[in-house]
Amino acid sequence: MMWKAQEEMVRIKVMLGMLAMLAGTLTSHAQSAWQRKVEQELPLMGHRNWIVIVDSAYPLQTSSGIETIETNADQLAVVRYVLLALQSSKHVRPLVHTDKELQFVPEKEAPGVERYREELAKQIRGLPADSVPHEALIDRLNEAGKTFHVLVLKTQMTIPYTSVFLQLDCRYWSAESEATLRKAMQ
Repeated sequence: MMWKAQEEMVRIKVMLGMLAMLAGTLTSHAQSAWQRKVEQELPLMGHRNWIVIVDSAYPLQTSSGIETIETNADQLAVVRYVLLALQSSKHVRPLVHTDKELQFVPEKEAPGVERYREELAKQIRGLPADSVPHEALIDRLNEAGKTFHVLVLKTQMTIPYTSVFLQLDCRYWSAESEATLRKAMQ
């Protein structure tokens, strides 16, 4: 009789352990599906691909190569994660494009925009970066999405013109190297 009670306790402990593992797996899956997507796709991506981190009102684009993922995460946290992933990449590096309009969004109409600009500037410091009108960047993505893969990570951000467009470029071959090569080929 004692043996059956011990056997039943072992079964209960095993079952509870399995339930805990399943719950942890489901929680982990829900919390980091977008992170796993970045980890899976980054090795496949190369120059001419894009990763774009956008606010919650960014439009769902329909070009065949554009894939949009809802992160349910803080935008600066997503930017930080993606930049760290790119930093450890051996094959690609980001060319950062931000919305030109962001420079002109007033704090009184978009509370938090000043802090966002400061934090974003810290995160992209040292990277090649420029500001381009938002519509021009969307047009670039539409064009790129016809031939190349574009991963759009949608965040919980509710400040306008906060999109961060990361155009991937070759880490081990510069534009200068390419120009020298083309010149030598003539």
